[in-house]
Amino acid sequence: MPSPSSSTSIRSIRLRILRCDGPGKPSRWETFSVFPEPGANVISCLQQIAASPITSEGRPTTPVVWDSGCLEEVCGACTMLINGKVRQSCSCLIDDYAPNNGDTITLEPMSKFPVVRDLWVDRSRMFDALKRIKAWAPIDGAYSLGSGPREKPDRQATRYILSTCMTCGCCLEACPQYNLEPDSHEWGTSFIGAHAISQARLFNMHETGAELKPQRLEALEDKGGINDCGNAQNCVKVCPKNIPLTESIAAIGRHTTIHAIASWFSKT
Repeated sequence: MPSPSSSTSIRSIRLRILRCDGPGKPSRWETFSVFPEPGANVISCLQQIAASPITSEGRPTTPVVWDSGCLEEVCGACTMLINGKVRQSCSCLIDDYAPNNGDTITLEPMSKFPVVRDLWVDRSRMFDALKRIKAWAPIDGAYSLGSGPREKPDRQATRYILSTCMTCGCCLEACPQYNLEPDSHEWGTSFIGAHAISQARLFNMHETGAELKPQRLEALEDKGGINDCGNAQNCVKVCPKNIPLTESIAAIGRHTTIHAIASWFSKT
């Protein structure tokens, strides 16, 4: 590994990383020594390893693979397990997690998603869930329709915090009902997850998005929907945006019940 570049970078820490060369291949642990600058995050340390992929034992290896985009906790791509807890690696500061010389940080890929390679996982099933509940507001053409409906400040504030979801996967990684199953890519085979339920609430509260509200509620009444939530409440504890996920689950639970009763009476 490269030596410290300046007198201010004298601390050496270790990154213990769970590596995997591809889907279905065995995993292995490798440890790397890095010299973080003050204020460095996990991503910068991974970049240091990529520049010189040599383990702490002096053995050359391949560069560690991870996913990232915005580097400011907006895209959600760099989510991984850091010291056993799920979070974004771009906002994880080394000074907080390894303040002393010789400290070790453990990095692992999320366990609820298929591993592509090393710390990079395939989050496609999260976006499939959003398709399932139609997480969008339908529009009628691209021409101007004039001013939209007025919205009360309290309702606007509720919708804003729901809109900050970045589909990072933290809530799903922490959820005991959300599992990596062989058929998990198919809709309705496993719990859809708190992120999709909360996004259904967001678009149901939208004046235009509410046109698809019955379809969203029906999707969430099916197998893998709202009834499969075990109310562990782990999701709200790990959400990096502090989204009130349990409030969304409770709200959608009420709405699906009302919708189901109304649908039953309409058929009788």
